[in-house]
Amino acid sequence: MAFTHPFMLAITISNLLLIFFSQSSTALDSITQSQPLHDDGSTLVSNDGTFELGFFSPGSSTNRYIGIWYKIIPVKTIVWVANRDSPIKGNSSNIKSNMLTIANDGNMVLLDSNNQTIWSTNITSLTTHPLVQLLDTANLVLKEGNKNNSNEESFLWQSFDHPCDTLLPGMKLGWDLKKGIERKLSAWKSWDDPSSGNLTWGMLLSSNPELVLRKGSDEYHRSGPWNGAGFSGQPVLRITPIVDTKFVNDSNQVYYSYTLRNKSVISITYLNQTLVHRKRITWIPENKTWRVYESVPRDECDPYNPCGPNGNCMVNETPICQCLEGFEPKSPQNWNTFEWTQGCVHREPWSCGVKNEDGFRRFASMKVPDTRSSWTYGNMALEDCRIKCLKNCSCMAYSNLDIREGGSGCSIWFGDLIDLKLVQASQQDLYIRMAISGSDEEDTRKKKALVITIPLVSVITILLLVVFLYIYMGKRKHKGKESDAKNMVSTEKKDEEENQDFELPFFDLALIFNATNGFSEDNKLGEGGFGPVYKGTLQDGRDVAIKRLSRSSTQGVKEFKNEVILCAKLQHRNLVKVLGCCVQEEEKMLLYEYMPNKSLDSFLFDSTQSKLLDWSKRFNIICAIAHGLLYLHQDSRLRIIHRDLKASNILLDDDMNPKISDFGLARLCGDDQIEGNTNRVVGTYDYMAPEYAIDGLFSIKSDVFSFGVLLLEIVSGKKNRGVTSTSDTYNLIGHAWRLWKDDDPTKLIDICLEESCVVSEVLRCIQVGLLCLQLHPNDRPNMASVVVMLTNETILAQPKEPGFFIGKAIPSEVESSTGKEIFVSVNEMSISLLDAR
Repeated sequence: MAFTHPFMLAITISNLLLIFFSQSSTALDSITQSQPLHDDGSTLVSNDGTFELGFFSPGSSTNRYIGIWYKIIPVKTIVWVANRDSPIKGNSSNIKSNMLTIANDGNMVLLDSNNQTIWSTNITSLTTHPLVQLLDTANLVLKEGNKNNSNEESFLWQSFDHPCDTLLPGMKLGWDLKKGIERKLSAWKSWDDPSSGNLTWGMLLSSNPELVLRKGSDEYHRSGPWNGAGFSGQPVLRITPIVDTKFVNDSNQVYYSYTLRNKSVISITYLNQTLVHRKRITWIPENKTWRVYESVPRDECDPYNPCGPNGNCMVNETPICQCLEGFEPKSPQNWNTFEWTQGCVHREPWSCGVKNEDGFRRFASMKVPDTRSSWTYGNMALEDCRIKCLKNCSCMAYSNLDIREGGSGCSIWFGDLIDLKLVQASQQDLYIRMAISGSDEEDTRKKKALVITIPLVSVITILLLVVFLYIYMGKRKHKGKESDAKNMVSTEKKDEEENQDFELPFFDLALIFNATNGFSEDNKLGEGGFGPVYKGTLQDGRDVAIKRLSRSSTQGVKEFKNEVILCAKLQHRNLVKVLGCCVQEEEKMLLYEYMPNKSLDSFLFDSTQSKLLDWSKRFNIICAIAHGLLYLHQDSRLRIIHRDLKASNILLDDDMNPKISDFGLARLCGDDQIEGNTNRVVGTYDYMAPEYAIDGLFSIKSDVFSFGVLLLEIVSGKKNRGVTSTSDTYNLIGHAWRLWKDDDPTKLIDICLEESCVVSEVLRCIQVGLLCLQLHPNDRPNMASVVVMLTNETILAQPKEPGFFIGKAIPSEVESSTGKEIFVSVNEMSISLLDAR
């Protein structure tokens, strides 16, 4: 934006005037349907004459734009562009036909010489007397012309809701949560191209919002959260500020704005794409030039997180990155070569949970960490904030939310502290957790020990009394310690025995929090009835999938422990491997091996992705799932009935090999037990055997039925539900049976398998699938027979009519004929209402 901003002021004023200025032929005070603004040098002027709106071409460009600029200064400084991303292509012969007007539907529109709409306000609220005005604030508004009202709530549309690269006094930068509007700045691409660049500045919504300057998707600078006196990352100015800042954070809006203390001063904030800066500039009338008042980033510590996790950036130190007191470099070798991205770690481990012997060290004048891993409490005192943090083993630091008048409110941070910086003359203190030996509490104890001294006693009788009491109390203390030691050994032995029952490694909650980036939405892989699943990266670089039970889940500690023990005992190449678990405070989590290709349904039922599954891959998947079920039913140390076999519970590794997952609904049976009964029917309706859905009877044969549904889905590429006929409504099972009876089963085959399928194998799979779907459990084969039928050329029995329903699915919660409660899902999400196993 060379012609508007200081970095191009080498161009002389005379050149600027030559490029931009022409005498306006007409000065309008408003735009109506009968009085449009033409591209003939006419302008729309604000009431006080400070701003004007008109057509312009930036620099050497021939494209035409509608913009707003200062009328009262000679250097034409554009502060807003309507059609920045939709220019009118330059044509000097007919530019006078370009115009800004009001359309019949009440919208303000920009029309080119061919009467084509280039830009529009795109409002849906109709108005009978539309009027466009340029306010004295440079806010271009569309409102009802028969109402003399300048209240923001009465505007049908306003340019302040759609800022470009410049933040003007009174303009809001942030979110209107009620209207769902985000107001943020984006730089011009270049000095003669006002289209949106990739340098943006806006409000990051979190528990404690802050302003973030981004270059593309990467954070470039962070202001720190508002602390009542300003943003915590902002240095205190040594000169009298020229603006008053305002920050609002409530249920309706979150924004930052500023007003000028002296109304005669002209000062704006803008983004510079070329220099990758955010600048505040002020107009100097005597010199007829802009002067830079403030520029961000200011120094080497201003870019986002230069020193890595738990590293403190101090611009006056050499090197600028220092580990916080009580911390040490994670990689000393890299740190010594000024490679700081790995950051720092605690020098001494915490003792959280062991007598709560942790402390905090106060760090003054700090830019507090990235707030995305923080919580806030508006009415909590600082001491209560300390106690709150101390009780949570994942809490890393705390501070006041508002630093004014002695401080109030509470912010606490979890996991690594990101983007720390020492800010000169700041009043923001940050209290960071560490072992008691390095904390302020330990320093206080040492000071008290120096002050308190034992007076020397000259009288022998008093000395003997002191010695006697010392010996007496020592013996009592020794006996007490022996008793405590015995109790401690007993408790530790009990805990050790309980942990050994799990047969799985335990992971710390703080480690999992860091691995998932604070359970970030970006790391979320999906969600089931039990809660969300996240992708995480452990410290050793391994990718894992983390199943986090939601607190509303009905799966309690006992059921969770049973599932952990169950998963620990299952080891098969076609079952997802469980790597460990976490049971801490109210959190219950399982760590699985990460499957990069996600679930089978994401390929099978997607018209594009399904083409990646040719017949050889699908047949391999069918056989592998069959072997996995055979292991559960017969070959494992336990007899397991899965009860929720479906396409979304089949995960695929790098080589598209399938693995059965999610044993949250599985039932453990005795060695001689092959069936059971439950008062709560749980699972996914489309895969549920009739005897289980209606009467609550489950067995290894109910898993066989689910396998039959899954087999037909793999062959057809269609879901069980939703396949229809002209005469009746069938599910996939009914559709397959009708084609089998009509001796035309090849019509069931997925169309994308035409070139790759082996017809004899596909037909054998359809027949095996129908045999698995027989109405009566005794008519269905077991999984050992299924494996033989799939992998050998044996003669197969002819299937009878399968167990399928015609018409609409049963409701999600009904009473069966036997009085059993049925909890099923018709949207393929497992309903995990569990009875104790």
